Amino acid sequence: MKQINLPIPAGWRLFFAEIYRRVHRQVTSPWTKLIVLASLTLLFTQRELSFSLSIHGGGLFGLHETSVFSHSATGPQISGGAAAGAGQEELAKLASYVAPRKEWTAKQQQQLAYVDEFKLVALAEMSAHGIPASITLAQGLLESGTGRSTLARKNHNHFGIKCFSKKCRKGHCSNHSDDHHKDFFRIFENPEESYQAHSQVLMKDRYKSLFSLPITDYRGWAHGLRKAGYATDPRYGDKLIRMIEDLELWRYDEL
Repeated sequence: MKQINLPIPAGWRLFFAEIYRRVHRQVTSPWTKLIVLASLTLLFTQRELSFSLSIHGGGLFGLHETSVFSHSATGPQISGGAAAGAGQEELAKLASYVAPRKEWTAKQQQQLAYVDEFKLVALAEMSAHGIPASITLAQGLLESGTGRSTLARKNHNHFGIKCFSKKCRKGHCSNHSDDHHKDFFRIFENPEESYQAHSQVLMKDRYKSLFSLPITDYRGWAHGLRKAGYATDPRYGDKLIRMIEDLELWRYDEL
């Protein structure tokens, strides 16, 4: 049987052509593209937030108000609440962190408690001056004996910063019985001040070349400090590197 093709009336053809034209114009409109992009961004953000909250329930890392990066028996844990001044990019980095599982020794737990206390000031100094937070924290640990040295306890001086002023006002510096009689060390009102003074020490010309290194090159910084004469101990750089790697302090440099 022969198939008969009925012609489409001209009015209908014009009607469908007009519908197609309007739909095509709407789909290809810049406003439509913008709305689609905004919708995808919102969807991705909601999924990321949902993922972060679900991780919080699992105990790998939580959103606490007191710390950006905490430690437990299973490893370092990051939380975003304390980074109140951090931008969206920094918070995204915190949310993407996955804590490794590791058993800490009693000594390491003491060191990590020190790190928890001073991590925020170390991160602030890294942001302000470009000094790796891992280097600052490792030096603080090493120089202060995990915060238990005489200088750290009595002078709030965590880096053995000396006083070279010839016109010291009262309370500016002090000498200790176990030090050389000419060794006077700065007195700070709080440990945070000594961290800030430490940054100023590293801003001197003798350490200028270190700032050309990537912020994550803690090995280059550690050996560079020794070569620049920061300490007389020939193993000083190796000690910093070992502490950074044992305590996984290098993770702070990537925040």
